[in-house]
Amino acid sequence: MNPGYDPEEVALLIKECNRVGKNFIYVEDEIGEENNDEHAHVQFIGQHRGQSVIYDALIYTLRLHHSMLVYDAALEKVKKEFPDYVAEDDEELVEITDPQSQEDAEILLTEFIDEIEENEEIKVSEHLETDLSFEYGIGLEVGLHRNRIDDTVIKDFIARFNAGKIELDKGIYSFRTEDEDYEDED
Repeated sequence: MNPGYDPEEVALLIKECNRVGKNFIYVEDEIGEENNDEHAHVQFIGQHRGQSVIYDALIYTLRLHHSMLVYDAALEKVKKEFPDYVAEDDEELVEITDPQSQEDAEILLTEFIDEIEENEEIKVSEHLETDLSFEYGIGLEVGLHRNRIDDTVIKDFIARFNAGKIELDKGIYSFRTEDEDYEDED
């Protein structure tokens, strides 16, 4: 049985939420990114088929989602020209045998990122994806058109989600790295 459906687990999360005075708790991830206001990993109580259940949600800005998709697309292009290129995230796992080739690939990666952004090849929109086969409760991935993901945004999302009043922005967006801010569409 999925422990996120267990009434005892649900009761423990309710107790923890009450202790912190919020309708959710933050989940500490392996990625120790402190002070990152572009995403949050939280758990909250909601209903599914008339039963209280724990939702495990990753909530992030569209800007972050867009930059991840742009990076992935640029990396795919680089790997076609430099098959032995080791992405920055994997450098600790693999020994770099050709530092010059690695440097050339990183320069090309930056150029591809700029090109993809300039041509607006990647576009994103608000979304909510549900994973009913999640190992602990129900998994959610949520992309929101906000400047930051903070307590207020999270509380509002959960309240609307639990009330069945989620209305996703149907706009389609593309971002540039040098764009510092964009206006929230509240």
